[in-house]
Amino acid sequence: MHTAAPVPTPPAGSPGPGPDWAHRTATLLEAVRARGPLVHCITNTVVQNVTANVLLALGASAAMVDVVTEAGAFARVADALLVNTGTPHAEPRLASVEAATAAVDAGTPWVLDPVAVGSLPVRTALARELLALGPTVLRGNASEVLAVLGVSTGGRGVDSTVGAEDARDAAVDAVAGSTAGRRVAAVAVSGPVDLLVAPTTGTVRVANGTELLTRITGGGCALGAVVAAFTAVSPDDAGAAAVAATAVHTIAAELAARDAGGPGTFQPLFLDRLASLTPEDVVRTARITVETPAVTA
Repeated sequence: MHTAAPVPTPPAGSPGPGPDWAHRTATLLEAVRARGPLVHCITNTVVQNVTANVLLALGASAAMVDVVTEAGAFARVADALLVNTGTPHAEPRLASVEAATAAVDAGTPWVLDPVAVGSLPVRTALARELLALGPTVLRGNASEVLAVLGVSTGGRGVDSTVGAEDARDAAVDAVAGSTAGRRVAAVAVSGPVDLLVAPTTGTVRVANGTELLTRITGGGCALGAVVAAFTAVSPDDAGAAAVAATAVHTIAAELAARDAGGPGTFQPLFLDRLASLTPEDVVRTARITVETPAVTA
């Protein structure tokens, strides 16, 4: 999601353009705006304001309920839940597990964003405990995804030290249920070209975006909340939700970057573009490819 890039060269014989995905994304964007899902966010303190503003610009609503005893109850009535491990203080850690457990019990779709997992022991233990509960979508950069799945030791803080494609095999294993018994419905890996993997979609790549998303606070963390909002309107197809959310987020950023003089002007323009993005913008701008055959569960 970081830089606008041409559609990647497919491996021999499999991927190709997915013209249907642009229209599916546009349809799901309209569904989010029509429903206005309430997203319960247990997220890091650095990005709470950014995350709330991105959800509001998208047409959703945000609530930051990270208090023990309240978190579980709220996860049952919210339309979706985001758990982000960026600042894992003691009470939010407990609230995260409480909320995720309640979400699973109530059938509330939820997203795990394992920020800076790997070399830091507290958040790594928390993220793996949450992973064992079976998030609807696991979303992060490649280092974070590999670390929470136990494949590597993580990146450099919140920065990935490997590319999205390096996480493909681990993502396929995770959605197929072959990663130490853990299974998630979809995995979304951020990078210059985003990688989305689910049994329902196969492996999908979204090549929209801008480097300016890496120059502002919360560019990636807010995407986790956007993914959660889309799962609320596509609860039975987490892969479609992850693809559509990633495309909308990165298309809005790409269009905003055309008028931005730098990160300072980019951030408000990004919110404006999210709010004004039309289905026609999506269909015209989306650069999405699909690798077949689909991932098998």
